[in-house]
Amino acid sequence: MNKKQSNSSIIKKPELLAPAGDLARAKVAIDYGADAVYLGGMSFSLRSRASNFTMDDIRSACSYASSHGSRIHVTVNIIPHNEDFEGLEQYLKDLEDAGVTAIITASVSIMALAKKVAPKLEVHCSTQMSITNSTAAQLLIDENHVDRVVLSRECNMEEVREITSKCPVETEAFIHGGMCVNISGRCTLSNRMTLRDANRGGCAQSCRWQYRLMEDGSELSTPENMFTIGSKDMMAAHYIKDLMEAGVASLKIEGRMKSEYYVASIVSGYRHLIDELYDNDGDISDERMAYHLSEINKGENREVCSGCYASRAGEESIIFHEYSNSTVNHDFLGTVVSYNKDTQIAQVQVRNVITTGDHVEALMPGKMNEEFDIAQITNEEQEIIERANHPMELVTFKIPFEVNPKDILRKISSK
Repeated sequence: MNKKQSNSSIIKKPELLAPAGDLARAKVAIDYGADAVYLGGMSFSLRSRASNFTMDDIRSACSYASSHGSRIHVTVNIIPHNEDFEGLEQYLKDLEDAGVTAIITASVSIMALAKKVAPKLEVHCSTQMSITNSTAAQLLIDENHVDRVVLSRECNMEEVREITSKCPVETEAFIHGGMCVNISGRCTLSNRMTLRDANRGGCAQSCRWQYRLMEDGSELSTPENMFTIGSKDMMAAHYIKDLMEAGVASLKIEGRMKSEYYVASIVSGYRHLIDELYDNDGDISDERMAYHLSEINKGENREVCSGCYASRAGEESIIFHEYSNSTVNHDFLGTVVSYNKDTQIAQVQVRNVITTGDHVEALMPGKMNEEFDIAQITNEEQEIIERANHPMELVTFKIPFEVNPKDILRKISSK
């Protein structure tokens, strides 16, 4: 891990760890600045509804990551019953052979098996183990030889500092994304309500459903104001400096079921924030911090809070009657397919409605965002159209600066 010496302190540059639900999203995460990507295979993972990765996909992800200086971590985080061990030994060996850096698991039996049959794999304990104190972390290191401790989302900032300072191996902390209304995902709502085992990959996110609230036979909720017990999402950008100064080795974004746009937006936002803090020894102006917050908020977020870093989870971290599917304020319009530097004409694959006059922002890996207005749209039949409203169709229009294939376009406003 990189270190930078300054007159006042040593700031460590942490790994930015991003989620991916399929190979395309893994590549997007790496393109937009993730130092490592975590993903799930077709078995032994808690996100069975994500697209997930075949072993060939995992090999491809490892190859792409290696060529871009990144790493791949694989979740093996089911809570296994006896019958779940069939094929696990070979699976771990295959992950090692594929070039995977680490597995993430909450099972001491899987930890022991991995150390035995795939010793090149790092073993990272999952947040499901609810590590909220130094004693628990040390026991995992002493007895299970874990290489990294993933801290519970329930830790406050002082606990993060204390555990990290006493921990002889790396620590990892969440900075963004969904939070479980139960302690570290230990939930059986899906088991009871949908007959799907949340701890074996079947979470139906029942806490985020909308409910009718009843008391003594009388309904307290209304159709316009239904009740939900889901947690707000975490957005801990204000605590990145504290986490870096505490020596946390990896900052983790949740969201293996999120879209390519979410991955690109959130990874890019935190990449720029972490880099600026690192380059300036942790110093950042209010104006620059506001800019980074606005960039991160352009991703697909529900209502957000800062997690438990300031205080224990309470009423302010639960949605209750404030239910909202999303607080998205920028539409994902499409991705660049090709660009002609001479004519400045871009071919774009449409994802959402694009209209003449839209004020658009280009999100480009490794660059600052740039804005432009769409003056004229042409379809594949070379017809000038006012609106492009067919998903995945190809259209062309002028972009007055250079863009590259896979760059993302999002709408700021319409005319």
